[in-house]
Amino acid sequence: MSSNNALADVFEKRENEIASKWLELQFADGRKASPTAHTEAGRRSRDFLSALKNATRKDGTTDINGKEWAPVKDFLADLSAGQAKNGASPSETASFVFSLKQPVFAALREEHGKDATAFGDAIWDATQLLDKLGLLTTEIHQKSRESVISRQQQEMLELSTPVVRLWENILALPLIGTLDSARTQIVMQNLLEAIVETRSDFAIIDITGVPVVDTLVAQHLLKTVAAARLMGADCLISGIRPQIAQTIIHLGVDLTNVTTKATLADAFAVALKRSGHSVVRDAAKAGAPR
Repeated sequence: MSSNNALADVFEKRENEIASKWLELQFADGRKASPTAHTEAGRRSRDFLSALKNATRKDGTTDINGKEWAPVKDFLADLSAGQAKNGASPSETASFVFSLKQPVFAALREEHGKDATAFGDAIWDATQLLDKLGLLTTEIHQKSRESVISRQQQEMLELSTPVVRLWENILALPLIGTLDSARTQIVMQNLLEAIVETRSDFAIIDITGVPVVDTLVAQHLLKTVAAARLMGADCLISGIRPQIAQTIIHLGVDLTNVTTKATLADAFAVALKRSGHSVVRDAAKAGAPR
């Protein structure tokens, strides 16, 4: 009998015993858990042991790349992804597998303790197998966390580029923070979608909250202006502070074909005028006492 078949036999004969001791170890840190959590942990442990038993019986090796190990790896992938979403650390996730070592070693000792060679071989196989599976959970957990972080960053970028409707055919896009290539793509997409949705003729990009304007930022702005024009909207840029104006001149960026204003209010006034509207103070209310 090979050592890995010995491991499969132990899972077959002592599955309930291993599962019981394993479940105790998962809550051995003294943390409080509800009855529902205990029930869920018990179900999860039995399902994993069942998949592990089937894989070791069918494959006969500790190479988890074989097709027989797909159910085990799929189980751990779902577990790790769920743990990552719930905020668990990689070590907490991997402990699900590593905590199985003690009850498995104890079961192997009961079965093969009198045969030192068989016991040693079985322990070595069990160690290799559980280490590989534990490391697999860590890798999947890390990838899942990176995916969650990437999605959150994407959502934050979308939230940080709101398109505001100032008038019936005038939009404003206030930008705050650094404008890089990824954010520019979202800015352009959000602005173009808003232009189509509202059928607006004017769009104001306000960069008052952009701390630094370099060549790359200027190029991104020009691309956004060009894209808006292709959609039939006249695009203005506001928030051109003195230091930004000096930087743009120093960089040699050509904004002669783009209307620029110092403030959003100035750009709004220009857009109103071009659209045939004007803001007139009500003389009666202006002179009335407050």
